[in-house]
Amino acid sequence: MNKCYEYFLRLLTRREYSAAELQKKATEKGFPPEDITPALEQLQNYDYQSDRRLVSGLITAAEGKYGKSVVWRKCYTKGINRDLFEEIWSATIPEADSPEEQWQELREKVQRRYKITSFQNLDPKTKGKIANFLQYRGFKPWEMLNLWQQEDHDRES
Repeated sequence: MNKCYEYFLRLLTRREYSAAELQKKATEKGFPPEDITPALEQLQNYDYQSDRRLVSGLITAAEGKYGKSVVWRKCYTKGINRDLFEEIWSATIPEADSPEEQWQELREKVQRRYKITSFQNLDPKTKGKIANFLQYRGFKPWEMLNLWQQEDHDRES
């Protein structure tokens, strides 16, 4: 167990790992399961490894850049369960920002990035770029574009 614990400490000095990632790395390295479990428990008792802290850091780093689905996929690949992610997501993302305010911020960011003033009559190339931009960040691009086009139409009317 001691060598496994030291191996985990070496890994954790570089970056945060989930418990599942550490377990996978130790198994690949050839440590027996009876050494891995106590080493992980000891790390968690000393708070050297925390899935909660990892998820919170991922959410904070992605806030304002990526949507919930992108962050969830990243957590999923690290072996984080959905309940823990949802709990931390709701506690980390500010409740004050309504979805409409978040969409408005995203709209302004897209307008600045692509130097557009209106979403009416976009050329297909720009529309495709905006759709890729939104989709990469975990948003539903065509829903957002239709919403913004409708808002522009309502403002002009």
